[in-house]
Amino acid sequence: MTDLERGAPAAGAASLHAAYAAAYESLTFPLVTRARQELSITLAAQPVFELASGLPMSRRIRRCVRHAGGEAALARARGTLEPMDLKRIDLQTLKHGLDLLRLQPGDSGIVPAFWRTIASSGGRFALLCAELQHSAAPGALLVEVMGGLEQAPPEVVGDAVAHFETAALGAVLHVAPDLGAVRRLGGVRARCLALDFAGVAHETTLDWPEAARLIAAGRAVCDHLILLNLRPDRAHDAMTAGATHAVFADLGPIRV
Repeated sequence: MTDLERGAPAAGAASLHAAYAAAYESLTFPLVTRARQELSITLAAQPVFELASGLPMSRRIRRCVRHAGGEAALARARGTLEPMDLKRIDLQTLKHGLDLLRLQPGDSGIVPAFWRTIASSGGRFALLCAELQHSAAPGALLVEVMGGLEQAPPEVVGDAVAHFETAALGAVLHVAPDLGAVRRLGGVRARCLALDFAGVAHETTLDWPEAARLIAAGRAVCDHLILLNLRPDRAHDAMTAGATHAVFADLGPIRV
């Protein structure tokens, strides 16, 4: 039995959860958009746990894009960021993310990219060229595609992924934690699916059956399923339902 399966004694639960969720390190870099908006982009390397062993097996780059003044940029101003801005953010994320990951032989890492970048042939080419500049770095790299997959036709997603994936570069499809959104990707061949459980009720016994159905649907789409912001005390249940990996929530107070 792993530490994740045992769970923590009540008195030590907060510290255990924080240890599982703590980012290894982070960095922040500036970027000015074509509309002269000043953005601040923070990347943090998070441990990705294999649920079967309870051990960290990879690292994921979490990205937060904010206006220089501090407020989150994408939720309010996604429409004002041009495709070129998103591509530049992705290229800089790849560059700095690889520096954070520092992959060694046998390692794997995950970096984010916007769907609008991956959907265009020019965006895919730019990312592939940037990745080739770092091809001397050992290890395998996965690109977590997010932002708009729910609206894209599955055949378009499948075609973009097929043209993007290589022997050393794979795609993780990050979709909304919704049964319909997950099931519509059933015909898309990708290496991994990611679901964010931050907004999924999965704390209580009453909550869990619906969460388990979502996990089972995700596993039916891909052989590997990562749950983001999963409660550590649900690790064993999530594995039983079909999840293979998790990035854990720290269960601490939300700070804005």
